[in-house]
Amino acid sequence: MKKLKYLSHYPQQTQDQVHQLIQADKLSTHLLKKYPSSHTMKNDKSLFSYAIDLKNEYMKKSSPLSKVIYDGKINVIHNALGTHHYISRVQGSKLKAKNEIRIASMFKNVPEAFLEMIVVHELAHFKEKEHNKAFYKVCEHMQPNYHQVEFDLRLYLTHVDMKGKLEEWC
Repeated sequence: MKKLKYLSHYPQQTQDQVHQLIQADKLSTHLLKKYPSSHTMKNDKSLFSYAIDLKNEYMKKSSPLSKVIYDGKINVIHNALGTHHYISRVQGSKLKAKNEIRIASMFKNVPEAFLEMIVVHELAHFKEKEHNKAFYKVCEHMQPNYHQVEFDLRLYLTHVDMKGKLEEWC
């Protein structure tokens, strides 16, 4: 059996169930049944607007976002789904700070729940730096089914590793 790198920290019983889906060639069917279509945020402008709306709904008092973009280099360089950055610069006698989120370009054609999970995750880092209980509480506040969507995204990444993208979402 091939090791499931995106699911390695899940219980063996869960991994066995995923292996059964893979062996029966039903992983893509499972994902498409739960998430039949892709989101509509295909460019940086619509992604920025989407992230701002989420931030304004759940994190009004946090610092403003200055940039949210798709980044084609993330998978290769950072080996992550998305990244968040705090950029501080001195301009004259003032310290200017900017918050940026970059999301891997491969997520231009996935269901909205997956994109939302990634944006929520990166927004939560502006409030909680570490992946601790408080961090996941913030994530669940913004997306109540956060953990299920994260698991399903890991299933999708497993599928991509094995067979490539789901053409139905492209």
